[in-house]
Amino acid sequence: MRSMRIVGHGGLDVLQPANVAVPAPRPGEVLVQVSAVALNNTDLWTRQGAYGRPEDMNALSGWRGPIGFPRIQGADVAGRVVAAGTDSGRNLVGRRVVVDPAIYDSDRPDANPVGLMGSERDGGYAEYVTAPEERVHDMTDSPLTDDQLASLPTAYGTALGMIERGRLRAGETALVSGASGGVGLALVQLARARGARVLAISSGSKVEPVRDAGAHEVVDRAQDIAGQVRTAAPEGIDVALDVVAGDLVREGLPLLREGGRWVIAGALGGHQVAFDVRRLYLHNAQVIGSTMHTPTHFDLLMDMAQRAEIQPVVAATFPLGEAARAQAELARRNHVGKIVLHP
Repeated sequence: MRSMRIVGHGGLDVLQPANVAVPAPRPGEVLVQVSAVALNNTDLWTRQGAYGRPEDMNALSGWRGPIGFPRIQGADVAGRVVAAGTDSGRNLVGRRVVVDPAIYDSDRPDANPVGLMGSERDGGYAEYVTAPEERVHDMTDSPLTDDQLASLPTAYGTALGMIERGRLRAGETALVSGASGGVGLALVQLARARGARVLAISSGSKVEPVRDAGAHEVVDRAQDIAGQVRTAAPEGIDVALDVVAGDLVREGLPLLREGGRWVIAGALGGHQVAFDVRRLYLHNAQVIGSTMHTPTHFDLLMDMAQRAEIQPVVAATFPLGEAARAQAELARRNHVGKIVLHP
């Protein structure tokens, strides 16, 4: 089969085409013919080795540690099941599916992700990929397209995990950073669907698509963000859903209401953060780290997708062989929504 693999950490040149054997599903696994695979920042950072390690922040690393090369990238897969290994109890062959790309630390419904397809195991930058049967969700009856379904796992799973861990409730005010990106746009849609008032931070040229996604107010990131938020929400915000971090955390913490929650799932604005801790303990505020989703979160997301309660925005599509060009486009951040590859 055709695939795109990284042969080491580095620039776009380490992402190379390769013809490899179609993987055979092991007991409890299924074989998925990939129809669409969406790109994420995790693809860029895994290729670059940008995640660091607890003992060495500057170490080259995959999502959760050293990875084996070559590695087929791609966490977000939609496709059709074409074969099943032994001990597969569900009849999924022929069904249109979405794969939960997380590798969990246990079988609990609230398990934490400790690995990711496309980093800790081969992913969907290929014509076929194997996946554990219990992580494959039948979406045959969903009205969403395959491109839209492929847009869900990492971006919408991460967004829903942030919302759940931040305990966002209907009637609360949510602040969404990086609102035009894949996770940001998902946060806007999901927070709006939950009944929250959504303030989104984005660049001026992307205001209308972010507003169309459900934002009640859009704050221009090139201007005084804190001042704009105070004007739009003079009583403060309940939950910040942040994929930017950096200086935004220091500037934004004073905007939280009493008992507010600042949820971080990315660091587009910088890994190192300094803030006045008095803004935490004097106001019973919380800073919450959030990585992807739990199995329960993902089940909820798939239920929403079955009913088309969310509508992922696909910004562009590329053939599999142009994965490097697609990653370059993702890194430029000139788009709104998701970029998808077609094997």
